[in-house]
Amino acid sequence: MRHPSATAALLAAAVLGGAGLAPAAAHAGTRPAPVRAAWLASCVDHKHDDNIEPCGHWRLLLRDGRRLTVRDAAIGRIDAAGYENRDQSTFVVSADGRVIAYERARDHRLVVRRVGGTATVLPARLRPKGVGTDDLQIKLSPTGDKLLIDYEDEPARLPTKVVTVATGAVAELPARDDALGFSGDGGAVLASRYRADHTMALRAYPLGDGSPAAGTPPQAVANAMLYALAPDGRTVAWLVAADEVTKRPARVRLYDLDTGDVSPAVDLSLARGESPYTLHYAPDGTLRVITQRGGEGKAAVIRVLTADPRAGDVRQLDRYTISKNAYAYFAAGE
Repeated sequence: MRHPSATAALLAAAVLGGAGLAPAAAHAGTRPAPVRAAWLASCVDHKHDDNIEPCGHWRLLLRDGRRLTVRDAAIGRIDAAGYENRDQSTFVVSADGRVIAYERARDHRLVVRRVGGTATVLPARLRPKGVGTDDLQIKLSPTGDKLLIDYEDEPARLPTKVVTVATGAVAELPARDDALGFSGDGGAVLASRYRADHTMALRAYPLGDGSPAAGTPPQAVANAMLYALAPDGRTVAWLVAADEVTKRPARVRLYDLDTGDVSPAVDLSLARGESPYTLHYAPDGTLRVITQRGGEGKAAVIRVLTADPRAGDVRQLDRYTISKNAYAYFAAGE
């Protein structure tokens, strides 16, 4: 998540809300293109020391350049007592760009919506009494069929929940683990746990039958900036940030939870000021890196790269911009 836009002159408007999607006239009757990112505008609050705050509605930037507005999504969160604050609400887009998840404005219930299709309002009990939405972190599976809900309680007592949207079935993961995200096929969740001996364990929990794949990675893996779990449920991609002192570029490698093997690295060729901030596997099994450059009052340039450490190959899959007036954004797969 960062600050960012798209060229407004190229965008046709549409509305996504309680009644569903109203396509722009030129595209009526067609299925909306996948979502690239969701973003929220910023405004100056002249009543409160000219603070910069989120405002308006969440907007979706589509791959064909169009924009949709999500009118029923909250822009702020609520605390444990139910009071609204001006911290921007959580909002996620599935890696395939077909599903979004957010908290509903009128009651802050979690909603999972297929873009151009139906919405599912999740049960209120998924946010226990005494827990605000400012204590929730959510992630969608790559195709949006499952939603992960992680609770930021301290000490950790509430287990992470994974909801299958179509059925409402809920699986639970240990509260002491930090959930890092879904595997590329959505069939497992990668999690980490720091031990008393200062080592880190990685576990891949299958959401069906089977035992978790687990490993205690070497320090280089443990110190990684980002992680992603492959569709096979055991291969972990990890990214190390660039080192300006040694002039070493950001690079991606693979770690096998079963064997402990580490692959050769593939370097990312990034522009000055460009940094990677999301790593995930797409539904087609490709490993993707999302990078950002700009923001903070300037339009942010977002690039989506595919990386294959085994083949030593990196390619640009997509490139777009987010408005300089954005307060925050979430890219698809983030």
